[in-house]
Amino acid sequence: MWKLHNGKLMQTTDETRVRYKTRISAEILNNLKQLAEKYDTHIGYLLENGYSNIIETETIVFNKQNRPKDRTEFRTTCDKELLESLKNFAKKHELNLNDVIEASVAYINFEDVKHSHWRYRVEI
Repeated sequence: MWKLHNGKLMQTTDETRVRYKTRISAEILNNLKQLAEKYDTHIGYLLENGYSNIIETETIVFNKQNRPKDRTEFRTTCDKELLESLKNFAKKHELNLNDVIEASVAYINFEDVKHSHWRYRVEI
């Protein structure tokens, strides 16, 4: 992101974001890649939107017997507080974080997802 300081733009890193890695179904990941291209965004922004929406609803329906067998490692960034809230949500519902992440894909609101250029925003 960029910050306006004394009339000049300075590039800075967003301290509110944290890197993390997870294991997610390869099929879901491929679908997210296609959706990211379609909506001109990034996979991480799609997931973030799903995280916030699933936390808002405070309910999750997940069958542990139907866990995908094709999970692959995926690395991205997320808002620090949102990720902590998601971890607490998973613990509260006695699920793995990976399970909640995969379930949150169904809660993505495509009208409200950050645009791919959001990371280049200017803050005052």
